[in-house]
Amino acid sequence: MNTFGNLFRLTSFGESHGAGIGGVIDGCPAGIELDMTFIQNELNRRRPGQSKITTPRKEADEVTFLSGVFEGKTTGTPIGFIIWNDNQHSADYDNMKEVFRPSHADYTYQTKYGIRDHRGGGRSSARETIARCVAGAIAKLVLMQEGIHIQAFTSQVGSLKLDKSYQAYDLSLTESNAVRCPDPQKAAEMEELIAEVKSQGDTIGGVITCVIKGTPVGLGEPVFGKLHAALGSAMLSINAVKGFEYGDGFEAALYRGSERNDRFYNDNGKINTHTNYSGGIQGGISDGQDIYFRVAFKSVATILMEQQTVTKTGEDTILKAKGRHDPCVLPRAVPIVEAMAAMTILDYLLIQKTRG
Repeated sequence: MNTFGNLFRLTSFGESHGAGIGGVIDGCPAGIELDMTFIQNELNRRRPGQSKITTPRKEADEVTFLSGVFEGKTTGTPIGFIIWNDNQHSADYDNMKEVFRPSHADYTYQTKYGIRDHRGGGRSSARETIARCVAGAIAKLVLMQEGIHIQAFTSQVGSLKLDKSYQAYDLSLTESNAVRCPDPQKAAEMEELIAEVKSQGDTIGGVITCVIKGTPVGLGEPVFGKLHAALGSAMLSINAVKGFEYGDGFEAALYRGSERNDRFYNDNGKINTHTNYSGGIQGGISDGQDIYFRVAFKSVATILMEQQTVTKTGEDTILKAKGRHDPCVLPRAVPIVEAMAAMTILDYLLIQKTRG
């Protein structure tokens, strides 16, 4: 189960402290010009060591394409790629070899497979998501030709959160700060909170909001192929994600239909709605409005504090993790959310195109 997608598919491979992380992309349309500067910038946004509030691990994270590209354009054949790991400190994990880290995948992996790579979590490490960013960057390039644009941003860290709709902010400011929040003042407060948490050896969670503009009407399948279900599945596959909601989300439970129905009107010959509480999706199918959703991330499981746990044989013990870890995953997760959204939308766009 290392393959994502239906027509546009990514199969990823690799571990955090292995030789590298890579993947194979199937179903990418031919003739797409690969903007290598754009692709590398997407990887740079996810790259470790980019600010004082991320892990200090240093990786170039430069992608090498092995197949499926000729004279700078996709050929329609499988696109193979790899990103080599250059800065592993595997010895930092020696004290974790015989114990299970709290709220991590150690126990479940060990029980399921009878073996696990304790170095950085192996396959369960968030470093695996770099392959998603490569495929997501290519998906974005295809979607741009269709007039579809995706923008995610940090909307909450701990109890600090943006209190207005995404429409009230200048989303172009998202990349102007280390937290990737479009409100500079709130971003400064979030960065200060993350730095404080990091100084204590602890971690903190938050929420990322994503907005998709330009999606045509008709993406998504009825009943079991709903577009919001596909987006939810994509987001919940990301490490540390604990929740997904689109449109009104859980707040929809607070209102009556008379208060939250998106009423239609004739907009100079075009059918439109006065509001978009549905989040751009009705009946599981895109309605042409902005698609927006929120993704909740838990605090990173690895903390630099003593914690009670057990060994592989079930003996009580105390673990204090070592190594280089993110105090908050949000800043580096923004491009990952965008990548998964891009792959999902492109996949469903291709499905729709097969209908002729």
